[in-house]
Amino acid sequence: MHRWGPRERDALAALNADPEVMRFFPGTQDRARTDALVDRVEACFEERGWGLWAVTPDATGEPVGFVGLHPLPAGVPGAEAGGVEVGWRLARHAWGHGYATEAATAAVTVAFDIVGLPDVWSMTAELNTPSQAVMRRLGLTLHSRFEHPAVPEGSPLRAHVMYRTTAGRWAQRRSEADEAAVGSR
Repeated sequence: MHRWGPRERDALAALNADPEVMRFFPGTQDRARTDALVDRVEACFEERGWGLWAVTPDATGEPVGFVGLHPLPAGVPGAEAGGVEVGWRLARHAWGHGYATEAATAAVTVAFDIVGLPDVWSMTAELNTPSQAVMRRLGLTLHSRFEHPAVPEGSPLRAHVMYRTTAGRWAQRRSEADEAAVGSR
């Protein structure tokens, strides 16, 4: 996980233009929208010290998308309290390798151990069961169902789910994992 450069922008532009990658979003994104997204992400890093990191697996050396932290948009559960989302978007060829879970685990650890957030949220369209599976692997639990205000009415993608975990639950989960690892030796 690292900051953004030209190679990472190019990779994100390609995956944002892929209809299969973007099937749980209202549409694909052109290069201008992708560059604007990365500019906002970089501004978040400058302002807060964290954001959506570009992901480049060591095994390939090629950028495959992003994983990280981003303020929740207005109008969704948790946003009114300044909630922060852990999110990801990866190229098709990167699916099924555990990159989203591994990198999102690192991002949530940053959120709690370095940034000091009280909770972390994650949302997706109800239809996006692969992302919900990642959320559950992270230890997030279903918080609510809602209609996403930025998705057009009548769209099958408007129905969303919001998952959440707290710093206390995250610490407990890590403690249990550490105890299990010691017990298996």
